[in-house]
Amino acid sequence: MKFTLSWLHEHLATPASVDEIAETLTDLGLEVEGIENPADRLKSFTLGKVLKAEQHPDADRLRVCVVATDEGEKQIICGAPNAREGITVVVCKPGDYVPGIDVTLSVGKIRGIESHGMMASERELELSDEHDGIIELPSGEVGESFVDWLAKNRPEAVDPVIEIAITPNRPDALGVEGIARDLAARGIGTKIDRGIEPVQGSFPSPIGVTIDADTLDGAPYFAGRVIRGVKNGPSPEWLQKRLRAIGLRPISALVDITNFFTYDRNRPLHVFDADKVRGNLRVHRAKGGETLLALDEKTYSFEPGMIVISDDRAPESIAGVMGGEESGVTEETVNVFLESAYWDPVTIANTGRALKINSDARYRFERGVDPAFTRPGLDAATRMILELCGGEASDVVEAGAVPDTTRSYRLDTARCSSLVGMDIPEAEQRATLKRLGFTLDGDMATPPSWRPDVQGEADLVEEVARIASLTNLQPTPMPRMTAGVPKPILTPMQKREQVARRLTAALGYNECVTYSFIDETAAALFGGAEGRRVANPISSEMTHMRPSLLPGLLRAAARNQARGFQDLALFEVGAIFHGGEPGEQEMLLTGIRVGATGPKEVHGTRRPVDVYDAKADAEAVLSALGAPARVQYPRGAKGWWHPGRSSRITLGPKIVLAAFGELHPKVLRALDVKGPVVGFSVHIAAIPEPKNTSASRGALAISDLQAVERDFAFVLDAGVEAIDVVNAALGADKALIDEVRVFDEFVGGSLGVGKKSLAIAVRLQPREATLTEDQIEAVGRTIVEKVGKATGGVLRG
Repeated sequence: MKFTLSWLHEHLATPASVDEIAETLTDLGLEVEGIENPADRLKSFTLGKVLKAEQHPDADRLRVCVVATDEGEKQIICGAPNAREGITVVVCKPGDYVPGIDVTLSVGKIRGIESHGMMASERELELSDEHDGIIELPSGEVGESFVDWLAKNRPEAVDPVIEIAITPNRPDALGVEGIARDLAARGIGTKIDRGIEPVQGSFPSPIGVTIDADTLDGAPYFAGRVIRGVKNGPSPEWLQKRLRAIGLRPISALVDITNFFTYDRNRPLHVFDADKVRGNLRVHRAKGGETLLALDEKTYSFEPGMIVISDDRAPESIAGVMGGEESGVTEETVNVFLESAYWDPVTIANTGRALKINSDARYRFERGVDPAFTRPGLDAATRMILELCGGEASDVVEAGAVPDTTRSYRLDTARCSSLVGMDIPEAEQRATLKRLGFTLDGDMATPPSWRPDVQGEADLVEEVARIASLTNLQPTPMPRMTAGVPKPILTPMQKREQVARRLTAALGYNECVTYSFIDETAAALFGGAEGRRVANPISSEMTHMRPSLLPGLLRAAARNQARGFQDLALFEVGAIFHGGEPGEQEMLLTGIRVGATGPKEVHGTRRPVDVYDAKADAEAVLSALGAPARVQYPRGAKGWWHPGRSSRITLGPKIVLAAFGELHPKVLRALDVKGPVVGFSVHIAAIPEPKNTSASRGALAISDLQAVERDFAFVLDAGVEAIDVVNAALGADKALIDEVRVFDEFVGGSLGVGKKSLAIAVRLQPREATLTEDQIEAVGRTIVEKVGKATGGVLRG
């Protein structure tokens, strides 16, 4: 949002400087992004008077001028046709920067004669496009600052332009009047209120307006009138300068007036050439497929449900977004229909987004203009058209009704202290809200129609604190707990996440935080994209909710490898999504290792990472989180793991605690990662809660009785997995058997085809008495029986 200082002064009587106004605006929440002050680039130039102007001896079009300046008489060579004795000019001396030609002057020689500066034209000083000759001033003293002369004689030439950033919740600040209201509420000046007198029509409008019943939710109110006998020439110079200052190109008086009210009062308007409108205007929803050549000279095709304004023939305007070229006004326009309407913000936003149109009207309507100013805005614009273009106004035609935005909230003046920590007297709070346009009735406050963002009691406090300035907020320490032990803050799951993060970082991993959204290709690699597509993705690379943390980590690894970092250990703790519904997500810890381990030293223990590094890391995390010691390692990891170099860690057949292994080469190729890559994923929530919730550790359980180990070698079918043998042996006597481990496998030889020998070591740990030979033998027989029943294996002879 741009505006000039003089424009602001039309709504605000204030002696404040532009710097003071800018600082106040930022403090009020209307952040100033820039100030363009013409005086800054003109401050070095002064006035001079030409004392003598003689023909250059070696150039027909040059004159050697003697100019009186604040530094005495200077010789300046000038080629302007109007350079002559006696005129007052603008002098640019050596060392001055001339913005129009982007040159810093120095003493030079022109055809053998020295020139100490130049006399400037308006274009060279960026005052206008005039370059037929140097500036001739009708008044001024030698040595007077040119900026001071302009301030007295042409103030618009040194009128600062202020640009502010508007947040979506402040549509009222998209008009200069709304900005002035905020400044006046702060006390930086006095708001100037100019009443709007209704314009009485002198004849019935020949153009009527209707709104279809199914369109009233998107187009609640439409008002307009015909103005006949207008003369649509160039707009007055003051209006053109005002529009140029904020970056708008003057077009014609009628168009410039609508642009003026768009920025002055945040009231977008539109003018139709009434002679090009056939019959009456109808506001309705498009059926789909209709087209319109708009004012930007592009043809748009409407989707079903978009709101358009049509005459008896075809669409003439995209409601609230842009008018049509066919019914647009030209210099030959004599009769116009002036439109002022209120449109539903969401409807306008959807239409503008679908058609890819960015216009000042759409920008304002989709944020919310003042619905109560629809009819007054029509009267104000009508009066300006009559003043600048002449003509005669008709009666106003209306359709629909102004939506009722009235709402009230309780003003609790004590909440200012509890919510923002500022003690503001009640009288000051009430006065602030009144200056902002709020209506107060006892303890109830009614927001004005131009503030759709005020939606509750807390918003009233925010307005009071904003105007009082949050810079006055004094930090106050929170009260300390004087007795007792504070209640725990972290949940058990948060504690687990904290422990998992610290342990994984201690293992040498670097934590990453990646986006929860990934592209479709990566989603398909890690569990499929069905049910995870985002309805409104912010980019083509974030179309799906992630089914795994691995895509983000692998993308990070690829970026690091592209920059020369080959040895990586990355991890992340975050949510993955099994679907798009609430509850279809899970918290995981995932880590990957790439490259090699150990330092790059001659005698270091450097080696490529392998699957056992990932296994050790996963087991360390599970142990830190309190997982049971007895777990199984079955096959059957997901498809993105290498089928022969990966496994799961489970409690029984159903509870999966983790998965680890080497990533599948096809996944690495798809994500452009140089492998091999090993990793692990821990299902944090799957770990059972400990039965003992005491903060202290349990008693150390250790036996002083001698343990016994026995080895067993079984002949099995080659397809039998070792985990089945281990689980069967463990089940022989859960109280006595402490550990079962595989220590040898033999294939071939006398065993024959399709057979293998698997040797296991069983450790028996007595708890109450030393084992006898009979007890040991009994357990051995049970082990052989259990393994044989589970796997079909027999003892190797």
